[in-house]
Amino acid sequence: MQQVPLAERIRPKNFEEFVGQSHLTGENGPLRKYLETGTIPSIIFWGPPGVGKTTLARIIGENLQIPFVQLSAISAGVADVRKILNDSNEQGRILLFLDEIHRFNKSQQDALLGGVESGKILLIGATTENPSFEVNNALLSRCQVYVLKDLELDDLKKMADQALQKDEFLKEKQTEISEYEALIQFSGGDGRKLLNIMEMIAMHEPAPVIIDNQKVKKILQSRQVVYDKAGEEHYNVISAFIKSMRGSDPNAAVYYLARMIEGGENAEFIARRMVILASEDIGNANPTALVMATNTLTAVQTIGMPEGRIILSQCAIYLACSPKSNASYLAIDNALSLIRKTGALSVPLHLRNAPSKLMKELDYGKSYQYAHAYEGNFVDLEFLPETIKGAKFYDPGNNSRENEMRDFLRKRWKEKYGY
Repeated sequence: MQQVPLAERIRPKNFEEFVGQSHLTGENGPLRKYLETGTIPSIIFWGPPGVGKTTLARIIGENLQIPFVQLSAISAGVADVRKILNDSNEQGRILLFLDEIHRFNKSQQDALLGGVESGKILLIGATTENPSFEVNNALLSRCQVYVLKDLELDDLKKMADQALQKDEFLKEKQTEISEYEALIQFSGGDGRKLLNIMEMIAMHEPAPVIIDNQKVKKILQSRQVVYDKAGEEHYNVISAFIKSMRGSDPNAAVYYLARMIEGGENAEFIARRMVILASEDIGNANPTALVMATNTLTAVQTIGMPEGRIILSQCAIYLACSPKSNASYLAIDNALSLIRKTGALSVPLHLRNAPSKLMKELDYGKSYQYAHAYEGNFVDLEFLPETIKGAKFYDPGNNSRENEMRDFLRKRWKEKYGY
Protein backbone atom coordinates (compact mmCIF):
# COMPACT_ATOMS: atom_id res chain seq x y z
CA MET A 1 0.00 0.00 0.00
CA GLN A 2 1.37 3.39 -0.99
CA GLN A 3 1.81 5.71 2.02
CA VAL A 4 2.67 8.88 0.09
CA PRO A 5 -0.17 10.13 -2.17
CA LEU A 6 0.38 10.11 -5.91
CA ALA A 7 0.12 13.91 -6.09
CA GLU A 8 3.04 14.19 -3.68
CA ARG A 9 5.11 11.46 -5.33
CA ILE A 10 5.12 13.18 -8.72
CA ARG A 11 5.11 16.79 -7.53
CA PRO A 12 7.01 18.89 -10.13
CA LYS A 13 10.45 20.18 -9.16
CA ASN A 14 10.72 22.95 -11.77
CA PHE A 15 8.65 25.06 -14.17
CA GLU A 16 9.38 22.69 -17.06
CA GLU A 17 7.52 19.87 -15.27
CA PHE A 18 4.81 22.16 -13.89
CA VAL A 19 1.41 21.93 -15.63
CA GLY A 20 -0.91 24.92 -16.08
CA GLN A 21 -0.74 28.58 -14.99
CA SER A 22 1.30 29.55 -18.04
CA HIS A 23 0.38 33.21 -17.40
CA LEU A 24 2.63 32.98 -14.33
CA THR A 25 5.22 30.36 -15.24
CA GLY A 26 5.59 30.80 -19.01
CA GLU A 27 8.61 32.30 -20.70
CA ASN A 28 7.42 35.84 -19.99
CA GLY A 29 5.55 34.98 -16.79
CA PRO A 30 6.30 37.06 -13.67
CA LEU A 31 7.38 34.10 -11.52
CA ARG A 32 9.95 32.98 -14.06
CA LYS A 33 11.21 36.56 -14.38
CA TYR A 34 11.56 36.88 -10.61
CA LEU A 35 13.67 33.73 -10.38
CA GLU A 36 15.86 34.83 -13.29
CA THR A 37 16.73 38.02 -11.42
CA GLY A 38 16.97 36.32 -8.04
CA THR A 39 14.69 38.88 -6.41
CA ILE A 40 11.16 37.97 -5.49
CA PRO A 41 8.53 39.79 -3.39
CA SER A 42 6.22 38.23 -0.86
CA ILE A 43 3.34 36.62 -2.72
CA ILE A 44 -0.22 35.48 -2.15
CA PHE A 45 -1.49 32.78 -4.49
CA TRP A 46 -5.27 32.93 -4.82
CA GLY A 47 -7.06 30.12 -6.59
CA PRO A 48 -9.21 26.99 -6.28
CA PRO A 49 -7.90 23.74 -4.76
CA GLY A 50 -5.50 21.53 -6.67
CA VAL A 51 -4.15 24.05 -9.19
CA GLY A 52 -0.53 24.26 -8.02
CA LYS A 53 -0.26 26.83 -5.20
CA THR A 54 1.89 24.62 -2.95
CA THR A 55 3.97 23.30 -5.83
CA LEU A 56 4.81 26.80 -7.06
CA ALA A 57 5.92 27.81 -3.55
CA ARG A 58 8.22 24.78 -3.36
CA ILE A 59 9.69 25.42 -6.82
CA ILE A 60 10.47 29.00 -5.77
CA GLY A 61 12.09 27.73 -2.57
CA GLU A 62 14.24 25.24 -4.49
CA ASN A 63 15.42 27.90 -6.91
CA LEU A 64 16.23 30.49 -4.24
CA GLN A 65 18.03 27.90 -2.10
CA ILE A 66 16.90 29.39 1.20
CA PRO A 67 15.31 27.54 4.14
CA PHE A 68 11.72 26.54 3.36
CA VAL A 69 9.11 26.26 6.11
CA GLN A 70 5.54 25.19 5.44
CA LEU A 71 2.72 25.93 7.88
CA SER A 72 -1.02 25.48 7.69
CA ALA A 73 -3.00 28.39 9.11
CA ILE A 74 -5.56 25.85 10.33
CA SER A 75 -3.19 24.50 12.99
CA ALA A 76 -0.43 27.13 13.28
CA GLY A 77 -0.50 30.21 15.48
CA VAL A 78 1.46 33.28 16.55
CA ALA A 79 3.96 31.17 18.46
CA ASP A 80 4.93 29.36 15.24
CA VAL A 81 5.42 32.67 13.44
CA ARG A 82 7.60 34.01 16.24
CA LYS A 83 9.76 30.89 16.14
CA ILE A 84 10.35 31.39 12.42
CA LEU A 85 11.27 35.04 13.06
CA ASN A 86 13.79 33.92 15.69
CA ASP A 87 15.19 31.30 13.32
CA SER A 88 15.61 33.94 10.60
CA ASN A 89 17.80 35.96 12.94
CA GLU A 90 20.18 32.98 13.10
CA GLN A 91 19.81 31.40 9.65
CA GLY A 92 19.08 34.42 7.48
CA ARG A 93 16.08 34.84 5.21
CA ILE A 94 13.43 32.10 5.39
CA LEU A 95 10.71 31.29 2.88
CA LEU A 96 7.49 30.76 4.81
CA PHE A 97 4.73 29.05 2.86
CA LEU A 98 1.50 29.63 4.76
CA ASP A 99 -1.33 27.50 3.42
CA GLU A 100 -4.92 28.64 4.03
CA ILE A 101 -3.64 32.09 5.01
CA HIS A 102 -7.23 33.34 5.21
CA ARG A 103 -7.64 31.19 8.33
CA PHE A 104 -5.24 33.44 10.25
CA ASN A 105 -7.09 36.09 12.27
CA LYS A 106 -6.04 39.77 12.38
CA SER A 107 -3.58 39.43 15.26
CA GLN A 108 -1.99 36.35 13.70
CA GLN A 109 -1.58 38.14 10.38
CA ASP A 110 -0.18 41.19 12.16
CA ALA A 111 2.54 38.98 13.65
CA LEU A 112 3.88 38.44 10.13
CA LEU A 113 4.19 42.13 9.26
CA GLY A 114 7.54 42.86 10.90
CA GLY A 115 9.29 39.88 9.33
CA VAL A 116 7.83 40.52 5.89
CA GLU A 117 8.64 44.23 5.97
CA SER A 118 12.23 43.69 7.13
CA GLY A 119 12.77 40.99 4.51
CA LYS A 120 13.63 38.31 7.07
CA ILE A 121 10.58 36.37 5.90
CA LEU A 122 9.72 35.78 2.28
CA LEU A 123 6.03 35.03 2.66
CA ILE A 124 4.11 32.96 0.16
CA GLY A 125 0.51 32.62 1.23
CA ALA A 126 -2.07 30.37 -0.40
CA THR A 127 -5.80 30.92 -0.23
CA THR A 128 -8.98 29.78 -1.93
CA GLU A 129 -10.76 32.92 -0.67
CA ASN A 130 -10.65 36.46 -2.02
CA PRO A 131 -7.65 38.05 -0.25
CA SER A 132 -9.32 41.46 -0.47
CA PHE A 133 -11.75 40.25 2.19
CA GLU A 134 -9.62 37.76 4.11
CA VAL A 135 -6.13 39.31 4.37
CA ASN A 136 -5.36 42.45 6.37
CA ASN A 137 -4.74 45.52 4.24
CA ALA A 138 -1.37 46.10 5.89
CA LEU A 139 -0.17 42.61 4.97
CA LEU A 140 -1.88 42.66 1.57
CA SER A 141 -0.06 45.88 0.63
CA ARG A 142 3.27 44.15 1.23
CA CYS A 143 2.45 41.19 -1.02
CA GLN A 144 1.93 40.65 -4.73
CA VAL A 145 -1.32 38.79 -5.40
CA TYR A 146 -1.39 36.28 -8.26
CA VAL A 147 -4.58 34.53 -9.37
CA LEU A 148 -4.36 30.84 -10.27
CA LYS A 149 -6.97 29.38 -12.60
CA ASP A 150 -8.75 26.03 -12.82
CA LEU A 151 -6.71 23.58 -14.86
CA GLU A 152 -8.01 23.24 -18.40
CA LEU A 153 -8.78 20.03 -20.26
CA ASP A 154 -5.36 19.84 -21.93
CA ASP A 155 -3.62 20.56 -18.62
CA LEU A 156 -5.45 17.75 -16.86
CA LYS A 157 -4.76 15.31 -19.66
CA LYS A 158 -1.06 16.23 -19.61
CA MET A 159 -0.95 15.77 -15.84
CA ALA A 160 -2.54 12.31 -16.09
CA ASP A 161 -0.05 11.27 -18.78
CA GLN A 162 2.85 12.56 -16.67
CA ALA A 163 1.68 10.42 -13.77
CA LEU A 164 1.61 7.31 -15.95
CA GLN A 165 5.16 8.02 -17.14
CA LYS A 166 6.75 9.04 -13.82
CA ASP A 167 5.12 7.05 -11.03
CA GLU A 168 6.58 3.63 -10.22
CA PHE A 169 3.40 2.31 -8.64
CA LEU A 170 1.28 3.11 -11.71
CA LYS A 171 3.95 1.52 -13.90
CA GLU A 172 3.98 -1.58 -11.71
CA LYS A 173 0.18 -1.86 -12.08
CA GLN A 174 0.58 -1.43 -15.88
CA THR A 175 -1.87 1.45 -15.73
CA GLU A 176 -3.29 2.91 -18.92
CA ILE A 177 -6.05 5.41 -19.68
CA SER A 178 -8.43 4.41 -22.47
CA GLU A 179 -10.99 7.20 -21.86
CA TYR A 180 -10.31 10.62 -20.34
CA GLU A 181 -13.78 12.17 -20.34
CA ALA A 182 -15.10 11.07 -16.92
CA LEU A 183 -11.69 11.39 -15.29
CA ILE A 184 -11.44 15.02 -16.36
CA GLN A 185 -15.09 15.79 -15.70
CA PHE A 186 -15.04 14.45 -12.14
CA SER A 187 -11.81 16.26 -11.32
CA GLY A 188 -13.54 19.62 -11.83
CA GLY A 189 -10.32 21.41 -12.78
CA ASP A 190 -8.56 20.11 -9.63
CA GLY A 191 -5.29 18.35 -10.48
CA ARG A 192 -4.97 16.75 -7.06
CA LYS A 193 -8.44 15.26 -7.35
CA LEU A 194 -7.61 13.87 -10.81
CA LEU A 195 -4.49 12.12 -9.48
CA ASN A 196 -6.40 10.82 -6.45
CA ILE A 197 -9.02 9.24 -8.73
CA MET A 198 -6.30 7.57 -10.81
CA GLU A 199 -4.63 6.22 -7.70
CA MET A 200 -7.88 4.94 -6.18
CA ILE A 201 -8.66 2.96 -9.33
CA ALA A 202 -5.12 1.58 -9.57
CA MET A 203 -5.20 0.48 -5.93
CA HIS A 204 -8.51 -1.38 -6.30
CA GLU A 205 -7.94 -3.00 -9.68
CA PRO A 206 -5.66 -5.95 -10.55
CA ALA A 207 -2.93 -5.39 -13.12
CA PRO A 208 -3.15 -4.42 -15.89
CA VAL A 209 -5.27 -1.41 -14.89
CA ILE A 210 -7.30 0.24 -17.65
CA ILE A 211 -8.90 3.52 -16.56
CA ASP A 212 -12.10 4.21 -18.48
CA ASN A 213 -15.28 6.24 -17.96
CA GLN A 214 -17.20 3.37 -16.39
CA LYS A 215 -14.57 2.70 -13.72
CA VAL A 216 -14.32 6.38 -12.84
CA LYS A 217 -18.09 6.65 -12.44
CA LYS A 218 -18.21 3.48 -10.41
CA ILE A 219 -15.65 4.64 -7.88
CA LEU A 220 -17.15 8.15 -7.72
CA GLN A 221 -20.91 7.78 -7.62
CA SER A 222 -21.70 11.46 -8.23
CA ARG A 223 -19.73 14.49 -9.21
CA GLN A 224 -19.31 17.04 -6.44
CA VAL A 225 -20.00 20.53 -7.70
CA VAL A 226 -17.44 23.15 -6.65
CA TYR A 227 -19.50 25.52 -4.55
CA ASP A 228 -18.34 26.89 -1.20
CA LYS A 229 -21.35 28.25 0.63
CA ALA A 230 -19.12 30.38 2.86
CA GLY A 231 -16.58 31.44 0.25
CA GLU A 232 -16.22 33.59 -2.83
CA GLU A 233 -17.87 31.05 -5.16
CA HIS A 234 -21.05 31.54 -3.13
CA TYR A 235 -21.06 35.24 -4.05
CA ASN A 236 -19.98 34.62 -7.66
CA VAL A 237 -22.82 32.19 -8.38
CA ILE A 238 -25.58 34.11 -6.63
CA SER A 239 -24.41 37.24 -8.50
CA ALA A 240 -24.59 35.40 -11.82
CA PHE A 241 -28.05 34.06 -10.89
CA ILE A 242 -29.43 37.52 -10.11
CA LYS A 243 -27.88 39.12 -13.19
CA SER A 244 -29.22 36.36 -15.44
CA MET A 245 -32.79 37.02 -14.25
CA ARG A 246 -32.25 40.77 -14.52
CA GLY A 247 -30.97 40.22 -18.05
CA SER A 248 -34.07 38.16 -18.96
CA ASP A 249 -32.16 34.90 -19.61
CA PRO A 250 -34.20 32.02 -18.10
CA ASN A 251 -31.72 29.37 -19.24
CA ALA A 252 -28.76 30.95 -17.48
CA ALA A 253 -30.93 31.62 -14.42
CA VAL A 254 -31.90 27.95 -14.14
CA TYR A 255 -28.28 26.87 -14.69
CA TYR A 256 -26.97 28.98 -11.79
CA LEU A 257 -29.96 27.94 -9.68
CA ALA A 258 -29.00 24.31 -10.30
CA ARG A 259 -25.38 25.09 -9.35
CA MET A 260 -26.55 26.42 -6.00
CA ILE A 261 -28.96 23.56 -5.36
CA GLU A 262 -26.36 20.92 -6.22
CA GLY A 263 -23.83 22.70 -3.99
CA GLY A 264 -26.21 22.57 -1.02
CA GLU A 265 -27.16 26.25 -0.87
CA ASN A 266 -29.94 27.17 1.54
CA ALA A 267 -33.20 27.27 -0.45
CA GLU A 268 -34.62 30.11 1.65
CA PHE A 269 -31.56 32.24 0.87
CA ILE A 270 -32.20 31.78 -2.87
CA ALA A 271 -35.90 32.60 -2.47
CA ARG A 272 -35.17 35.74 -0.44
CA ARG A 273 -32.86 37.01 -3.17
CA MET A 274 -35.64 36.50 -5.71
CA VAL A 275 -38.02 38.54 -3.54
CA ILE A 276 -35.52 41.40 -3.63
CA LEU A 277 -35.08 41.12 -7.40
CA ALA A 278 -38.85 41.08 -7.96
CA SER A 279 -39.09 44.56 -6.47
CA GLU A 280 -35.71 46.00 -7.45
CA ASP A 281 -35.60 44.92 -11.09
CA ILE A 282 -39.24 44.26 -12.04
CA GLY A 283 -41.25 46.50 -9.75
CA ASN A 284 -44.44 47.98 -11.16
CA ALA A 285 -43.70 46.74 -14.65
CA ASN A 286 -45.26 43.56 -13.28
CA PRO A 287 -46.38 43.86 -9.63
CA THR A 288 -47.37 40.16 -9.63
CA ALA A 289 -43.66 39.29 -9.68
CA LEU A 290 -43.32 40.36 -6.03
CA VAL A 291 -46.39 38.30 -5.12
CA MET A 292 -44.91 35.32 -6.96
CA ALA A 293 -41.50 35.63 -5.29
CA THR A 294 -42.98 36.13 -1.82
CA ASN A 295 -45.20 33.08 -2.24
CA THR A 296 -42.14 31.14 -3.44
CA LEU A 297 -40.34 31.97 -0.19
CA THR A 298 -43.36 30.83 1.83
CA ALA A 299 -43.76 27.68 -0.25
CA VAL A 300 -40.08 26.73 0.08
CA GLN A 301 -40.27 27.25 3.85
CA THR A 302 -43.34 25.01 3.96
CA ILE A 303 -42.31 22.31 1.49
CA GLY A 304 -38.54 22.17 1.94
CA MET A 305 -36.16 20.34 -0.36
CA PRO A 306 -35.81 18.50 -2.69
CA GLU A 307 -39.31 19.39 -3.95
CA GLY A 308 -38.63 23.06 -3.29
CA ARG A 309 -36.27 23.05 -6.29
CA ILE A 310 -39.32 22.93 -8.60
CA ILE A 311 -40.87 25.98 -6.96
CA LEU A 312 -37.57 27.86 -7.15
CA SER A 313 -37.20 26.97 -10.82
CA GLN A 314 -40.74 28.12 -11.65
CA CYS A 315 -40.17 31.45 -9.94
CA ALA A 316 -36.71 32.01 -11.45
CA ILE A 317 -38.08 31.44 -14.95
CA TYR A 318 -41.07 33.69 -14.29
CA LEU A 319 -38.85 36.52 -13.04
CA ALA A 320 -36.40 36.14 -15.92
CA CYS A 321 -39.23 36.31 -18.47
CA SER A 322 -41.02 39.22 -16.77
CA PRO A 323 -40.93 42.83 -18.07
CA LYS A 324 -38.37 44.88 -16.13
CA SER A 325 -38.33 48.26 -14.41
CA ASN A 326 -36.03 49.59 -11.71
CA ALA A 327 -37.95 52.86 -11.36
CA SER A 328 -39.06 52.15 -7.77
CA TYR A 329 -35.52 51.19 -6.77
CA LEU A 330 -34.09 54.38 -8.26
CA ALA A 331 -36.88 56.48 -6.76
CA ILE A 332 -36.15 55.51 -3.15
CA ASP A 333 -32.41 55.89 -3.64
CA ASN A 334 -32.88 59.31 -5.22
CA ALA A 335 -35.08 60.38 -2.32
CA LEU A 336 -32.60 59.08 0.27
CA SER A 337 -29.77 60.90 -1.48
CA LEU A 338 -31.65 64.22 -1.34
CA ILE A 339 -32.61 63.73 2.32
CA ARG A 340 -28.96 63.16 3.23
CA LYS A 341 -28.11 66.47 1.58
CA THR A 342 -31.02 68.59 2.86
CA GLY A 343 -31.76 66.95 6.21
CA ALA A 344 -35.25 66.47 7.62
CA LEU A 345 -37.26 69.31 6.10
CA SER A 346 -40.45 70.49 7.75
CA VAL A 347 -43.65 68.83 6.63
CA PRO A 348 -45.95 71.45 4.99
CA LEU A 349 -48.64 72.67 7.38
CA HIS A 350 -51.50 71.68 5.09
CA LEU A 351 -50.39 68.00 5.29
CA ARG A 352 -50.27 67.86 9.09
CA ASN A 353 -53.07 66.41 11.18
CA ALA A 354 -54.80 68.79 13.60
CA PRO A 355 -56.22 66.70 16.45
CA SER A 356 -56.20 69.64 18.89
CA LYS A 357 -57.60 73.17 18.92
CA LEU A 358 -54.12 74.68 19.24
CA MET A 359 -52.93 72.85 16.13
CA LYS A 360 -55.88 74.15 14.14
CA GLU A 361 -55.12 77.67 15.32
CA LEU A 362 -51.54 77.16 14.05
CA ASP A 363 -52.97 76.29 10.59
CA TYR A 364 -52.24 72.58 10.81
CA GLY A 365 -54.26 70.94 8.04
CA LYS A 366 -55.39 74.24 6.57
CA SER A 367 -56.04 74.22 2.80
CA TYR A 368 -55.66 70.44 2.59
CA GLN A 369 -57.70 69.04 -0.31
CA TYR A 370 -59.10 65.51 -0.04
CA ALA A 371 -58.18 63.76 -3.30
CA HIS A 372 -61.29 61.56 -3.42
CA ALA A 373 -63.47 64.65 -3.50
CA TYR A 374 -62.09 65.57 -6.91
CA GLU A 375 -62.50 64.20 -10.41
CA GLY A 376 -60.40 61.11 -10.99
CA ASN A 377 -59.34 61.13 -7.33
CA PHE A 378 -56.58 63.56 -8.24
CA VAL A 379 -55.88 66.97 -6.77
CA ASP A 380 -53.32 69.56 -7.89
CA LEU A 381 -51.71 70.01 -4.48
CA GLU A 382 -48.04 70.30 -3.50
CA PHE A 383 -47.04 67.53 -1.13
CA LEU A 384 -43.28 68.14 -0.86
CA PRO A 385 -41.61 70.66 1.48
CA GLU A 386 -41.34 74.14 -0.04
CA THR A 387 -37.55 74.10 -0.48
CA ILE A 388 -37.65 70.98 -2.68
CA LYS A 389 -40.92 71.75 -4.43
CA GLY A 390 -41.20 69.97 -7.77
CA ALA A 391 -38.41 67.45 -7.02
CA LYS A 392 -38.68 64.27 -9.10
CA PHE A 393 -37.59 60.90 -7.74
CA TYR A 394 -39.74 58.52 -9.73
CA ASP A 395 -39.51 58.26 -13.51
CA PRO A 396 -41.22 55.30 -15.21
CA GLY A 397 -39.07 55.91 -18.28
CA ASN A 398 -39.98 54.04 -21.44
CA ASN A 399 -41.33 50.87 -19.87
CA SER A 400 -44.59 50.33 -21.74
CA ARG A 401 -46.18 48.12 -19.06
CA GLU A 402 -45.49 50.58 -16.29
CA ASN A 403 -46.51 53.49 -18.48
CA GLU A 404 -49.79 51.76 -19.23
CA MET A 405 -50.55 51.30 -15.54
CA ARG A 406 -49.63 54.89 -14.77
CA ASP A 407 -51.18 56.50 -17.84
CA PHE A 408 -53.74 58.58 -16.00
CA LEU A 409 -51.35 59.92 -13.39
CA ARG A 410 -48.66 60.60 -15.99
CA LYS A 411 -51.10 62.96 -17.73
CA ARG A 412 -51.71 64.82 -14.50
CA TRP A 413 -47.99 64.88 -13.60
CA LYS A 414 -47.13 66.34 -16.99
CA GLU A 415 -49.16 69.44 -16.12
CA LYS A 416 -47.52 69.66 -12.72
CA TYR A 417 -43.94 68.45 -13.24
CA GLY A 418 -43.47 68.71 -16.97
CA TYR A 419 -43.07 64.97 -17.68
